[in-house]
Amino acid sequence: MLALEPGTADVAPLADVVADGKVVVLSGAGISTESGIPDYRGESGSLRPHTPMTYGDFVASESGRQRYWARSHLGWRTIARAQPNDGHRAVAALQARGYLTGVITQNVDGLHQAAGARDVIELHGNLDRVICLQCGTTTAREALDRRLRVANPEFEAEVTRINPDGDAELPEQAVSGFQMVDCTNCGGVLKPDVVFFGENVPKPRVERCYRLIDDAATVLVLGSSLTVMSGFRFVRHAAKAGKNVLIINQGVTRGDPYAAHRVNLPLGQALTELLKATGPNHA
Repeated sequence: MLALEPGTADVAPLADVVADGKVVVLSGAGISTESGIPDYRGESGSLRPHTPMTYGDFVASESGRQRYWARSHLGWRTIARAQPNDGHRAVAALQARGYLTGVITQNVDGLHQAAGARDVIELHGNLDRVICLQCGTTTAREALDRRLRVANPEFEAEVTRINPDGDAELPEQAVSGFQMVDCTNCGGVLKPDVVFFGENVPKPRVERCYRLIDDAATVLVLGSSLTVMSGFRFVRHAAKAGKNVLIINQGVTRGDPYAAHRVNLPLGQALTELLKATGPNHA
């Protein structure tokens, strides 16, 4: 393990470790803020005024599902239009150059893949997909969007905030008239194929992440406060096994006590500097 102080603006110590290869990236909402998607807990984090939809509320209440789908119907358009930023592109380049052995993301926006990253493990799913809770059929979010537009031809409202889960802040009166649609296969309840707060990440997905961590030499955390256990457990697991834990995040994180180094810079800037410092290819 390295013995470096966290919270600096120097990426050189990270570059020295990343240059050795066998790095697994664990990314959070902070890497997507430069693409116009807010994070949950940063300076403008959406958890400050916003309570995300929980799995219990979604399955228990038709009014809760109506609220979610009305807000998400508008919010998803912003997520779908978002483009990868310099941070996403740097991660893809580090992978292409052979430094990374895996990418795990807590994000549901698909921007790592859009930037060219391969075999990304989407820990919390992806808003591009919709799943039926009754029959398990998975369909494209674009298809659902077309059906919702037909069912709500005049639905429009001023969006005051977009959250990382695609949930938009809307006036209550705008939500009450929204018409939901059911699964075309069985008539069951549709849910975005993402892990809501209070819902468990599928066990096979978790086990795949642990295998990546076990085979890695270093875990590089990008833009996550690690407040949620679903990501934090991998950092704790890596540290317990004596692996390097490196963090790039603006602000303290739950993983700081386990980290050899934390860079306190915007992700796009820090990852661009890291990419330059590591060289063209991993030997």
